[in-house]
Amino acid sequence: MKNISKYLGSLAVLLLCLACGDNMVEKGPIKRSGQADVISLDDDWRFIRYGLQADGTRVEEPAGMFEPATDDSDWETLDVPHDFAIKGPFRMDLAGNTGRLPFQGIGWYRKTFTVDEADQGKRFYVDFDGVMANAQVWLNGEYVGTWPYGYNSFRLDLTPFIQVGKENLLAVRTDTEKWDSRWYPGAGIYRHVWLVKTGQVHVRHWGTKMETTNLTEKTADLHFTVEVENHLNEETQAVVKTSVYELDSLDCLGKRVLRFDDQTLPLKAMSAGKVDLQKQMDDCKRWDIESPNRYMACVTIQVDGQETDRYYTPFGVRETSVSRDGFFLNGRRVEIKGVCNHHDLGALGAAFNRSALERQFRIMREMGCNSIRTSHNPPAPELLDLADKTGMLIMDEAFDAWAHGKREWDYNKLYEEWHEKDLEALVRRDWNHPSVVFWSIGNEVLEQQNVEMTRHLVEIVKELDKTRPVTNGYNDPNGGRASGASMALDVMGVNYFFYEQAKWDQDERYKNMPTIGTETSSCLSTRGVYFQGDTIRKDFQITSYDVDAPGWGCNPDTQFATNYRYPHLLGEYVWTGFDYLGEPTPFNSDNTNLLNFRTDPSKRAELEKQLAELARTQPPSRSSYFGIVDLAGFPKDRYYLYQSHWRPDYPMAHILPHWNWVGREGQIIPVHVYTSGTEAELFVNGKSYGRKAKEEGKDFRLVWDSVVYQPGTVKVIAYKDGEEWAKDEIQTTGEAQKIQLSVDHASIIGSEDELAFVTATVVDASGRKVPTACLPLKVEVTGCGELVATDNGDPTSFTPFQSAERESFNGLALAIVRGKKGTTGKMQVKVSGAGLESASIEIEVK
Repeated sequence: MKNISKYLGSLAVLLLCLACGDNMVEKGPIKRSGQADVISLDDDWRFIRYGLQADGTRVEEPAGMFEPATDDSDWETLDVPHDFAIKGPFRMDLAGNTGRLPFQGIGWYRKTFTVDEADQGKRFYVDFDGVMANAQVWLNGEYVGTWPYGYNSFRLDLTPFIQVGKENLLAVRTDTEKWDSRWYPGAGIYRHVWLVKTGQVHVRHWGTKMETTNLTEKTADLHFTVEVENHLNEETQAVVKTSVYELDSLDCLGKRVLRFDDQTLPLKAMSAGKVDLQKQMDDCKRWDIESPNRYMACVTIQVDGQETDRYYTPFGVRETSVSRDGFFLNGRRVEIKGVCNHHDLGALGAAFNRSALERQFRIMREMGCNSIRTSHNPPAPELLDLADKTGMLIMDEAFDAWAHGKREWDYNKLYEEWHEKDLEALVRRDWNHPSVVFWSIGNEVLEQQNVEMTRHLVEIVKELDKTRPVTNGYNDPNGGRASGASMALDVMGVNYFFYEQAKWDQDERYKNMPTIGTETSSCLSTRGVYFQGDTIRKDFQITSYDVDAPGWGCNPDTQFATNYRYPHLLGEYVWTGFDYLGEPTPFNSDNTNLLNFRTDPSKRAELEKQLAELARTQPPSRSSYFGIVDLAGFPKDRYYLYQSHWRPDYPMAHILPHWNWVGREGQIIPVHVYTSGTEAELFVNGKSYGRKAKEEGKDFRLVWDSVVYQPGTVKVIAYKDGEEWAKDEIQTTGEAQKIQLSVDHASIIGSEDELAFVTATVVDASGRKVPTACLPLKVEVTGCGELVATDNGDPTSFTPFQSAERESFNGLALAIVRGKKGTTGKMQVKVSGAGLESASIEIEVK
């Protein structure tokens, strides 16, 4: 029987609820896991910056910025997520390792909100998905609490300070002057903020845990625990009601598939308790890479017949295991084809945006990537939601440093007081995500040989979750093994040094230990840049022939061969999927690079000389060269090398370099071909340069190194098993004549802060991309839209990301746009350039 029910009061859902059995079920998308009664606090904050300013000056911080009487009328008005450093300006006096951006400063945020009289007697919490860094929070002038680690999500209790029926002032202080990083960390309230309302008896924050066991073709055993808190000054009986529903790709609940028996939980005054629920689920659909089926456990808490809380737990039914023979998902071996990614979103900085992350996922999936390592910190919670929905596997990482820091003000200052709380927050927040298949307790920490510390951190994780293996990224794998520290791990994580794998396989202690490449390759390149001969680096750019790497790294082919030679390896996480802000190796004077040669004195001495010279010359680089995809999201040539290897059944071929070499007529231009075929024939202006074949396990590209350049057409025909498989063709183009535009979404929802990514391509009269075109462009947005940022993927560009003027880089540029707040209709994006035919594109704003 179904009856119309009251609203839940959740402004995050804003949808009518219908009774379904004993549980109230939302009609429409569930916006957020956890408590149902939530309100977004993202809009209409006031912001001001003190301490170090963007231009290098300093403004002293006044006292009492948290006081309600403080006048903030002349502060900037903005919405969060917000990164107060991404506007720059880029400054040569700032460190290249943090992107030459002024991220260090003190940010104050203030927001007012009102709680309805009808909420009298409830409890109120504020959830921050991430604040960079050293967040301190006040409500109505009263200190609420702190969380220093900028990457963790956290909750603070507002109940003692809330004013029901009145205006409340939430004040947040962030301080990145006392935070440092080896990459660009961003600054400010850079993830979402939520107001959570519950009854006095409610589910604990991150207080549900679903484990699935005994999977068969159609059934699985569900083990569900629910932790409940009683904030009443009296004993009470909490009735826990739980049902499980199908959850679709739009986060809407489907049919109910299971109902647990109701449980009555006696709770003493001001105490907490837990119920354990078990039941077999029939006709279940497994979560897998290609079929990421999800379910939602809906819990209601009732006291004296009245609902006091509702809590949503999305999960997937799947089983994983690791052994010497590999990583197994639902009983079948899955090779990890992964990438490491930092948390920034290129031109958007650290400020989280779902549209930008979805774009990154699409690009990676098309390449064949099936896993992401969240290097080197807890990710935004939406990253895991998206991974669950798309079937992406996740290595969820906690720290880049433990008690001994790589930078003066990195996690070492927090470790003693905060490491247990931070690690528990990571695991409890993320333990229900089916996409999370590995926990990582660290990356290249200085204590890799510390047995006691390693075991301690592993035990913290295992006490919370025994269902996933724990690893650690070692750039001193010999030391970790020799000391015995890595024996505490389930999986040995190795950064780069696989040339000693044969020795490790002979070690009685480790010969059966699962091993994965937590970082591999570190190949360096700039999109669309090609140097021949002995030159691979010039003008702070790096050849895109994909042959360059720092001393600790290798080209992708070498790692592919290593994985082939040692098939028991679980796979690899390439450094990195995308270019990122900061750490512009090899033009990076950051001394932490020396850590990769801690046991090789000769290489360390050589690198020390290079670093000293880099510090003196101050290279004009603001972002990395490691990415398979550049900072603007444009694939480099290497993208197709990984695609050819990771998607062997996908017919593809890719030729490099381009074929515009004015003045090089008659000279040798080496041609490389990346293909999923096993052999290929190359033609230049109809002349065959021969057919070449790959040797399995040895060749991962085909190379014609004696091609004589003449303008015209280069064509490749790839074969597989003797049959024609794929083709590619490039041509010498004419001069740049006009601009072509394309967009990833023809319509966006303005109220959701969705973004559209517009690609501008400089083409010749025949519409062919001019691969050498580096020309000034101008972006104009009219109608219902506005420009957010521009980029072109050039790691040496110091043009502010917010600029409407952007030079194309090797034929491409990017404009990021959104709908104006409160408007619907059409926006027009126009891109023009001197001497070029301009182009326009229309995007609908809903």
